[in-house]
Amino acid sequence: MSVIYLLISISILVAIVFFIAFIRAVKTGQYDDDYTPSVRMLFDDELITENPKSIQITKEKQI
Repeated sequence: MSVIYLLISISILVAIVFFIAFIRAVKTGQYDDDYTPSVRMLFDDELITENPKSIQITKEKQI
């Protein structure tokens, strides 16, 4: 029975630590980004850049 009391005490302690970490993150502004989620879908695709070697080869073929 004493093991149950120990496990409950440890779980409450861990929950308090996570709650304190969450409160600290909210106070320091971790969750204040209102702009990015609204435009994330606009910048979803990354730009594909050409390989510099392929650019040189195509220039040499043109000459």
